[in-house]
Amino acid sequence: MTVLRNPVLRGFAPDPSLVRVGDWYYVATSSFEWFPTIPLHRSRDLAHWEYAGHVQGAAPGNSLAGVPDSGGIWAPSLSWDGERFWVAYTVVRSVGTPYFDLDTYVSTATAIGGEWSAPRRVASHGFDPALFHEDGRLWLLNLQNDHRPGGARFAGIVLTELDRDTLTPVGETHLLLQHDRLIEGPKLLRHDGWYHLVLAEGGTGWEHGVRVARGKELTGPYELDELPLLTTRDDPDLPLQKAGHGELVEMPDGQWLLSHLTARPLHTPRGRRCTLGRETAIQAVTWDADGRPRLRHGGWHPAVEVDVPTRPHPLPPAAPPADLSWPWSTLREPPDPSWADAAVRPGWIRLRGRHGPESRWAASLLAQRVTEHRAEAEVTVEARPVTFTQAAGLVLWYNPEAYLSLDLTWAEPAGEPQRGQQWRGTAGEGGRTVLSLVERDEEGLRQVAVVDVAVDAPVTLGVTVEGADARFWYVRDGVRTAVGPALDFSRLSDDHGSRLRFTGAMAGVHARDLVDAAFTADFTGFRLTCTPD
Repeated sequence: MTVLRNPVLRGFAPDPSLVRVGDWYYVATSSFEWFPTIPLHRSRDLAHWEYAGHVQGAAPGNSLAGVPDSGGIWAPSLSWDGERFWVAYTVVRSVGTPYFDLDTYVSTATAIGGEWSAPRRVASHGFDPALFHEDGRLWLLNLQNDHRPGGARFAGIVLTELDRDTLTPVGETHLLLQHDRLIEGPKLLRHDGWYHLVLAEGGTGWEHGVRVARGKELTGPYELDELPLLTTRDDPDLPLQKAGHGELVEMPDGQWLLSHLTARPLHTPRGRRCTLGRETAIQAVTWDADGRPRLRHGGWHPAVEVDVPTRPHPLPPAAPPADLSWPWSTLREPPDPSWADAAVRPGWIRLRGRHGPESRWAASLLAQRVTEHRAEAEVTVEARPVTFTQAAGLVLWYNPEAYLSLDLTWAEPAGEPQRGQQWRGTAGEGGRTVLSLVERDEEGLRQVAVVDVAVDAPVTLGVTVEGADARFWYVRDGVRTAVGPALDFSRLSDDHGSRLRFTGAMAGVHARDLVDAAFTADFTGFRLTCTPD
């Protein structure tokens, strides 16, 4: 027997799709605007998970340039047909608009960490697609949208048969279910003579949940269960919140599991804030006398600790990456030696500055997921900025409207006004090198503190996160020296502001050169330590 502790994948691992192949369990999660696209993890015991690769090439042309924040790759659905892994997913190119501007793709691989086929576009009714395999036939599930004035944004769940070779539609598209409450994320399985349609219900925030409908025929009709299988909408004090977007999987001994997303909120004076994003959890499931799935421990609230009938398989600690692979992530494109090079200087990473941090096209940023409410990051940077358009440093990142950064950059001498890029001062002075602490939210960019630093040696930058507080510092003469006051880390969450946001807080390094795109900065000793409560 193994005891798993939820969430099993911690920090920005939403929309989990769980599949079992033999003794292994595999999970695919959403990546949105980040690379690597569609991270994949595996486990033998459901408690200890390791990175198992990603769906390479999931973004056509290996680029998500221009996609909006929290757009990109949503809700991949992983499946196994006995010979191949399949993944269906959607690239979302607009967020919060009446139209679903998106493309749904399917890719396959014979091994989870192997080569994935080039993505092929299929019928693209909406996001959160899934595949259902039965008797050699292939079916595509999706939600549909009615963008017209007065139409329903979530207008029901549809099913389309696909030709297994060409992936073109076979016959008509079937409407399976419509419901007054928002439903999405359909998954389909057959159990005990019934087709069970597992649905995400209520949106992916505090009202989220899992609801199951069933029918005797694949194409319907389907009848919704009166009770939710999973939700936390009725108890804001539970340690796991936003529980929803589930998938049912059978274990080798005939017992059942439910994978689902969840979040661990901070309770702040400004309300609940989920700085770690949405994460992956697993529950034990049984079937009641009426043939409906229920949580094994009763009710519909997620459990933090779950007993599962597996043999424990602990994993050795993950070694720091020798290159720019996982756990490093990048925005809208994979790392490339033209702007991120780990080989030019042994033990260092060189970033070439490009666009500013609010670009959707060429941001030179490397980041890793923050996985606990207590965390610390530090890095040593060596750079020689000569204008305020050049900067490099340590960043806590959510998106371009929510980040905190401590950057090595250039400024005029103290007391002198800002006069543009050509400023040389009254006596031809070249200005000064400084550490600039800035915070960004939906109201704009603010400089919080400025500290003069010498440029004749590398400087170590750091930040300590305690719940909703982030305190930046640098090392002078072997001593940590604070820079500015504590900043509000809770702004780096799904729950701050009025716009839709779906990812999670990251810590990393970045560089910019807004004029020449030639300035470089070297980083070494990056460390992100996340400490569980």
